[in-house]
Amino acid sequence: MKVILLQDIRALGKKGDIKEVADGYARNFLLPKSLAKEANETNLKDLAKQKADVARKEAKEAAEAQELAQKLESTKIELKVKSGDNGRLFGSITAKDIAAQLKKAVGIEIDKRKIELGDTLKTLGNHEVQVHLYKGVLAKLMVSVLAE
Repeated sequence: MKVILLQDIRALGKKGDIKEVADGYARNFLLPKSLAKEANETNLKDLAKQKADVARKEAKEAAEAQELAQKLESTKIELKVKSGDNGRLFGSITAKDIAAQLKKAVGIEIDKRKIELGDTLKTLGNHEVQVHLYKGVLAKLMVSVLAE
């Protein structure tokens, strides 16, 4: 019997896959537990529609992320912090600090976990920081650390 999986099943496949399984396995396990539904004409059309909706949504999100990436590339934020004589900071600049300043100065809200520093910024000057916006969409943000 052909079935459409409604959830990921470790030994069988991923959600949305169409699989050929034994009739007893489908009738006694998959269908009663709502792990799959029969792959008839109506259900196959519904699956195709769902996959098209997901693809359209992902394309829209990728376009929005690309637009935000262009906006971030042209943005430069400044952080003023206390520093010593040799240009080293008292403390450090973290992704949380950058995200807060980005929201305050430009009005763009980015999750701090999407900002990739490598490690914290501990010196004065200009630093290039990568921001992961979406699958495969990275933006480079210029962060200028100035003495207070």
